[in-house]
Amino acid sequence: MPVIELATHINAPIGKCFDLARNIDVHVASTRHTGETAIAGRTSGLIELGEWVTWRAKHFGIWQTLTSKITELEYPNHFTDEMVQGAFKNFRHEHYFFAIKEETLMKDIFRYESPYGTIFDLVILQNYMRRLLQKRNLVIKEIAEAPSPLKGEQLVI
Repeated sequence: MPVIELATHINAPIGKCFDLARNIDVHVASTRHTGETAIAGRTSGLIELGEWVTWRAKHFGIWQTLTSKITELEYPNHFTDEMVQGAFKNFRHEHYFFAIKEETLMKDIFRYESPYGTIFDLVILQNYMRRLLQKRNLVIKEIAEAPSPLKGEQLVI
């Protein structure tokens, strides 16, 4: 089964990074280019242990739906989401957070398998998923490192 591992250094506290990574609205902002929306289950805010979300997005020119569930959560160090229904044979996305002084190291381990076989997974899907995850992590980093809004102002995602 292919595995994508990413490490992102963020100049922000671990709790803030953890919450941004499990925030549905931040996820939608990071995948805006795919038209991704949360259409069922937890559709905004912070997803919690045992909760699920169904996403609708266009990938490879085809509208798809995928439901994932938070199967593990240990604030603020780790959470895991796993596909329960969708286009993959299976996927498991582990999110780890390590506090390093006032900064955070965010680590992703994404294991997946498509129904199209190992060659497709390694040659086409791996690069696509890596770029998607890197974009997501960049959005989390940008929001986490942005100056805090003044009292009365809202964070714009």
